[in-house]
Amino acid sequence: MAAGKPIFRRRHERQRSPVRDRSPIIRRVGVPRDSWRDVYHFLLVRSWGMFFFIAVVLYFALNVTFALLYVRQPGSIAGTASGSVLDAFFFSIETMATIGFGVMHPATLYAHVLVSIEAMLGILFVPLVTGLIIAKFTLPTARVIFSQNMVIAPFDGVPTLMFRLANVRANQIIEARINLTMIRSVVTGEGYRMRRLYDLQLLRKANPQFALSWTVMHPIGPDSPCAALTEAEWRDEDIIISAVVTGLDATTSTTVHARHTYRGSDVLFGHAFEDILTSPQPGEVHIDYRRFHATRPLGDVSVTI
Repeated sequence: MAAGKPIFRRRHERQRSPVRDRSPIIRRVGVPRDSWRDVYHFLLVRSWGMFFFIAVVLYFALNVTFALLYVRQPGSIAGTASGSVLDAFFFSIETMATIGFGVMHPATLYAHVLVSIEAMLGILFVPLVTGLIIAKFTLPTARVIFSQNMVIAPFDGVPTLMFRLANVRANQIIEARINLTMIRSVVTGEGYRMRRLYDLQLLRKANPQFALSWTVMHPIGPDSPCAALTEAEWRDEDIIISAVVTGLDATTSTTVHARHTYRGSDVLFGHAFEDILTSPQPGEVHIDYRRFHATRPLGDVSVTI
């Protein structure tokens, strides 16, 4: 191994962040009735548990429906007990899966028509579910964790709003860029109450190789939207700060993104983040996720904004 080449060792990569995204809950009222056309996206963004639950329920519902249709005409399926819904149900499963064991088979024109319809539905249903599973597996995602709190502390003599994030995966996010936006309600001169978005300028908003941790800093200068806020005003739950990071996954060459939302009450005054990077020996860097969210008070250092 070439001398001086850093070795990134990550400890506790499976540790889950206790931070919960505190984005406001959005309830949609009066959604257009044609929203069923977006069922693909609806299933794609469901959790794996919910996705398989929906698929299993739909699968059983289809087979139960056809089983009830089969028993409507006694004797339509040869090799089954007369009026047996259970036999008809298993026959439906064999038909939809195109298994065809041969013991049970359609015996009437009515049954043949139902088998034809069910076989066509099976040809459509199985590839659709398989395609959705493949799409969910290949969906580009980023495993980025955000610090539980933001801090305001002096940096080069300027009060600075800071938080940090880390790439948990053992790879790099190329050309990572982050945008920080403050959202709060204001009342216009005409008396209208509206939500306004303020872009917060950062000391560094791009990271060419985001592999470890990244401390994002916003200097609170005279032109900053945060300059006029007192510590008491920061406690207002109306203040939301949204952080969005995007970049190119070095492994899959796909664009990935991650986001997190902070409330004003998440900001700690006069605190700094604990150091999580150590170098036990030359060319080796350790990152300790156990202290990722840890902060320390700065003591008598005052923060005036």
